Amino acid sequence: MSRPLLAIIGAGPAGLIAAEHLAAVADVHIFDRMAAPARKFMLAGRGGLNLTHSEPLDRLLLRYRNAAPSLREAIRAFPPEALRAWADGLGAETFVGTSGRVFPKVMKASPLLRAWLTRLGGLGVTLHTRHDWAGWAEDGALRFNTADGEKRVTARATLLALGGASWPRLGADGSWMRFFDADEVAPFQPSNMGFHVAWSDHLRNRFAGQPLKRIAATFGGQTVRGEATIADWGIEGGVIYTLSAPIRDAITATGPVEITLDLRPDLPESALPLGGGGKSLSNLLRNAGLTPPAAALVQEARHAGVTLPLPKLIKALPIRLERPAGLERAISSAGGVRWGAVGRNFMLHRHPGVFAAGEMLDWEAPTGGYLLQGCLSSGVAAAEAMRNWLEQ
Repeated sequence: MSRPLLAIIGAGPAGLIAAEHLAAVADVHIFDRMAAPARKFMLAGRGGLNLTHSEPLDRLLLRYRNAAPSLREAIRAFPPEALRAWADGLGAETFVGTSGRVFPKVMKASPLLRAWLTRLGGLGVTLHTRHDWAGWAEDGALRFNTADGEKRVTARATLLALGGASWPRLGADGSWMRFFDADEVAPFQPSNMGFHVAWSDHLRNRFAGQPLKRIAATFGGQTVRGEATIADWGIEGGVIYTLSAPIRDAITATGPVEITLDLRPDLPESALPLGGGGKSLSNLLRNAGLTPPAAALVQEARHAGVTLPLPKLIKALPIRLERPAGLERAISSAGGVRWGAVGRNFMLHRHPGVFAAGEMLDWEAPTGGYLLQGCLSSGVAAAEAMRNWLEQ
């Protein structure tokens, strides 16, 4: 008796791990529009592949904001411990960094992906590249645009793992939305992105690309320590990404907002070594231990008319954020298939036998391993639901 054919559209982390879990019960075929799989996964891993986070599970789930109730069961079924065991099984032994983030010891994505694809090949999974999904035919078959013309595939069940809309040059551009009814999807928004700031020409020309190290950013009562980077168009980096969702939502609701930066979070205001009077502002800032980019921000605020005493300015420097950077610069995206359009088993209500997983679902999380955890957990959960579907 021949095994059922299952189609997975999208060769990112959610699609690949679903294929791994389904290969024992079906003939699994993965289709991807790009020439090589997991392009975004590879780029994200160039600076160190952050697989997940080691914090307690209940706290980790809070990182998924409004989508936490929808993702809770999937993440509890495939939690960080399971993800680490899976990576270890691929030879990518993991460790916990000082921040609690989890990385493979080799740090890069490419060795893990090579081992992963080798495992999938050994399981009999077939990967079809340069297959651009073009929706459904009248009889329910999957349509793909290929170099050889349109190809149609009839599958017993299908997993859509087409990604969100950030970094569109890597393949996931959200164009799949046109195959859904308007009430099934939420518009894409940038997530984990920087924000535009109206810098002076002096600051933009001299300090664009410069890092702000060991700072803290505060917005809406939440303070995050880490680093940021001055861009010629604004500000980006870890502390900004972590706060980006509430900042974006506030800008959408009321317009530009103000955050504050603590340029010396390791010292209380009273302990700042500013030195005696009579010194130039540049010397005072140097005495306070500020790096040139941080000092430039203080100078920028003074020239803009901010009259706070210098110690308060160093500890709570106001930055006006005008608007978010676009999807082309965002690390991830919010929006996609609404949770009301899928059941608890990740199957689309209007397309029986069609499931969805990964970033194409409407959820977001900060950087720190939460994004990959959500993609992999939802991929595993959708695969288990597809196995149950096959048994009906």
